Amino acid sequence: MIGESASFLEMQEHISLVAPLNKPVLFVGERGTGKELVAARLHYLSQRWEQTFLKINCAAMSETLLEAQLFGHEAGAFTGATKLRKGYFERAHRGTLFLDELANTAMAVQEKILRVIEYGEFERLGGNETLHVDLRIIAATNEDLPELAKQKRFREDLLDRLAFDVITLPPLRERAEDILILAEHFAIGMVKEMGGDSFTGFSDKVEKALRSYSWPGNIRELKNVVERAVYQNGDGHITRLVFDPFESPYRLRNTSSARTPEEGASVGTIDSGAPDLSNAASFDFKNEVQEFEINLLKQAMEKNQFNQKKAAEFLNLSYHQLRGYLRKYDLLN
Repeated sequence: MIGESASFLEMQEHISLVAPLNKPVLFVGERGTGKELVAARLHYLSQRWEQTFLKINCAAMSETLLEAQLFGHEAGAFTGATKLRKGYFERAHRGTLFLDELANTAMAVQEKILRVIEYGEFERLGGNETLHVDLRIIAATNEDLPELAKQKRFREDLLDRLAFDVITLPPLRERAEDILILAEHFAIGMVKEMGGDSFTGFSDKVEKALRSYSWPGNIRELKNVVERAVYQNGDGHITRLVFDPFESPYRLRNTSSARTPEEGASVGTIDSGAPDLSNAASFDFKNEVQEFEINLLKQAMEKNQFNQKKAAEFLNLSYHQLRGYLRKYDLLN
């Protein structure tokens, strides 16, 4: 884990404080903020550091498969279950289990997870024997779990148990001091991977672009952008960045959603206001795009009575992405 910003160091101190306890911890953060990495740090700072650390992505499986993976199954429990299989809870005995993307689990699975947290017991699928385990559960999500609980999409009692301590990971845009430090780290790693001799740095233009970008994909996006730039520049000195690798004059567009009002499509009323460039001597592209984005943001906020969640839904953005744009253009106040 790399960084020196105040928000990053505060998070590190928080992890160190709660690590020695045998209580559940919930990590909350946007995609790409490093939730799996901080979960591992928590485990290795705990008294269980010599024991097993297992992790499972709850969003990557169907309800049935996730249940079988977590709790295990007896032979013959379902079609294809030819032998006994221990689940993650059983295999993580005396260690730590990291449940990533917990918000995506079904209510029935949440109930069983709650029982493990409260009593340390469960049954394998197709089995009658109650098994007992001693493990620490760390969970992570990029969703607003209290809001999901209000909507009856997440169990309130499970949320209460998980929320012994909640650590919110700062997005990269709130760690401005760390952006260039991380970028250099990723660049050096990519140069080594490509067999290069050395990394000679970023141009002033690139450094400015790295610092000013909003990073909706956070550290994961930064890593991709920097590694892509290293391989495209090729000489160890980065002079240009590509933030969107899909951008092309020949880019494919999804035309299936371009329906007419008669076909039932919802049509926005915001005028693009595209300028006529036929007689222009020059054109300030970046400034025009910025003004266009600001105008869209202001209209969307006004249309939704300055409710940021509703405005984000209207613009097909996540809440955190909208906050990033508002912060970028100083529109939060």
